[in-house]
Amino acid sequence: MALLEGKRALIVGIANQYSIATGIANVFAREGAELALTYQQERLKPKIERLAKDWPCQCILPCDVSQDDDIKQLFTKLKSHWSSIDIIVHAVAFAPMQELADDMVDVTTREGFKIAHDISSYSLIALTKAAKPMLTDNASVLTLSYLGSQRVMPNYNAMGLAKASLEAGVKYLASNLGPMNARVNAISAGPIKTLAASGIKQFRSILSYNQTMAPLRRNITQEDVGNTAAFLCSNLASGITGQTIYVDAGASIMGLAPNEIQ
Repeated sequence: MALLEGKRALIVGIANQYSIATGIANVFAREGAELALTYQQERLKPKIERLAKDWPCQCILPCDVSQDDDIKQLFTKLKSHWSSIDIIVHAVAFAPMQELADDMVDVTTREGFKIAHDISSYSLIALTKAAKPMLTDNASVLTLSYLGSQRVMPNYNAMGLAKASLEAGVKYLASNLGPMNARVNAISAGPIKTLAASGIKQFRSILSYNQTMAPLRRNITQEDVGNTAAFLCSNLASGITGQTIYVDAGASIMGLAPNEIQ
């Protein structure tokens, strides 16, 4: 039996074929889940529709997670397709590009800080709150983080603070949803070349360095993240909640890259 056979998964955050959320959707489809997807803007809808042709997708619905009405309407419309939800994947992060271009102390603005935290952190709380009446017994909520939440990463700036907020939110939500036997976890993924990551200054250098530093001597793939996501959202992970699981080829355990010590 496939790992997610019979489960219904809402995936929020696919932008194109390179998105980490796309890798998660591929694995979820492979493991038997039924999918519902969202798109932020109308111009992105055709891309999502093309991707969804390869998946058991029940519906594709609009949702801008910065708008409470959009989130409310998402679940109102979803109820016409599903009576309940087993899995929610929150794969949404954003900060204005100028916030990621130099030293945080020099480039961070009040408005940019608000945007980063609203879209990258608060939206998980808002989605979970709206989905709560539809969550099944042993439901799973999953979000995506990055090591910049715990350590200083060049040019990550306000996004690092937003991801730290996101990981704290995972713990509080896990405590809140625990009595209804719902779980909340995060995957801290290593760097992957995505549309969002392309906005980070010197990202190619980060990819190269990470490959040298990581114990497995490689960067991770979308499938690596998807496989872990499928496990965390399956019944095999029924005792895991409030955790941030690192999927980064081991890079997070390292202090210095081996070639830095001669």
